[in-house]
Amino acid sequence: MSAWKTSPAVSSLPLCTVQGSLLTLAILTLFSFTYFSFNSLRSPLSSTSSSSSTTQLSVAKMVPGDHMVERHYRQAERLSVYHSPDVFRFNYAEMERKFKVYIYPDGDPDTFYQTPRKLTGKYASEGYFFQNIRESPFRTDDPNQAHLFFIPISCHKMRGKGTSYENMTVIVQNYVQSLISKYPYWNRTLGADHFFVTCHDVGVRATEGLPLLVKNSIRAVCSPSYDVGFIPHKDVALPQVLQPFALPAGGNDLENRTTLGFWAGHRNSKIRVILARVWENDTELDISNNRINRAMGPLLYQKRFYTTKFCICPGGSQVNSARITDSIHYGCVPVILSNYYDLPFNDILDWHKFAVVLKENDVYQLKQILKDISDAEFVALHKNLVKVQRHFQWNSPPIKYDAFHMVMYELWLRHHVIKY
Repeated sequence: MSAWKTSPAVSSLPLCTVQGSLLTLAILTLFSFTYFSFNSLRSPLSSTSSSSSTTQLSVAKMVPGDHMVERHYRQAERLSVYHSPDVFRFNYAEMERKFKVYIYPDGDPDTFYQTPRKLTGKYASEGYFFQNIRESPFRTDDPNQAHLFFIPISCHKMRGKGTSYENMTVIVQNYVQSLISKYPYWNRTLGADHFFVTCHDVGVRATEGLPLLVKNSIRAVCSPSYDVGFIPHKDVALPQVLQPFALPAGGNDLENRTTLGFWAGHRNSKIRVILARVWENDTELDISNNRINRAMGPLLYQKRFYTTKFCICPGGSQVNSARITDSIHYGCVPVILSNYYDLPFNDILDWHKFAVVLKENDVYQLKQILKDISDAEFVALHKNLVKVQRHFQWNSPPIKYDAFHMVMYELWLRHHVIKY
């Protein structure tokens, strides 16, 4: 009796199947990140219909024939501030159980490494992350257990010591090269499973001259402008939070919000110049050319957030602004007026449910756009805003669902990388 012989093509089939599955997973992940990022540029009212149709399709597959359950599920999805609440809950729980990050121990903490510069001010997000990662169970001292590797270099600390941009680039390059030479982990993926965090816009400029870091590793930055190198499906938009907040959180106080819109700040960008020029003398929009003078009274700027329906958030020297998280904290619906801004947690949160997302050209019709939002729509936006406040606040030690955990969740999503 002759024995059967397996041909080489048949024997390699399982391997091809695994490779094909990984490739398919990577393509689907890339598509989903890109879709949610570019979806943020759509008008606030246009997202409802498409998300509703997607939800209906998913429900039809999940609970065929049960119309009551199906209707309840669709309603819950429609009211949720998350794109996919069930997916978020499942992946978040998995992250808490499994996610591990290795922090490179190299670098003198008294210079530019390991520890935060401070936990206050508009760049506090970077400092909190440096501290929170050490306070959390995500940290591992065993690199073989790690899903990602954290490069603990702080451009914010360099800024505080007066280091020039050119010297910053050299310092970062030398540090990364030393890690590559000393450890085997970077070369396994060419840095695809490595990440660094920088909230100061200086950090973005300091690393622009390092292609291996910018193109390969994950960048968690506060200025995620995807017209100058930010890659939405790879990088992470870090929320710029001005902590500690001067006053308690607002919310559920609609009767006090009598002013249609508010903005006060420096004209350090084209969109801010236009905003001030067009609306500075308007009787319904409270638009000030400069920050409110403290001599007029304590915390007047912050108190304006409590009495306003919509707080205008134009980009400054970068696309981002700490005013967005100020608005969220004080319960004032943010009006995003910035092009090319990949909003923080945009692939998790549906910003159209708690904010008004506009293009810069909409500034000329700003008042009419805000007046066209009905009372019922404003109430829904405000209620959802209160729901997301916990996601835009840092704590030490970190607590469940706060800004740190949301950033870690974004990193967890991005750790599913095909190693090459």
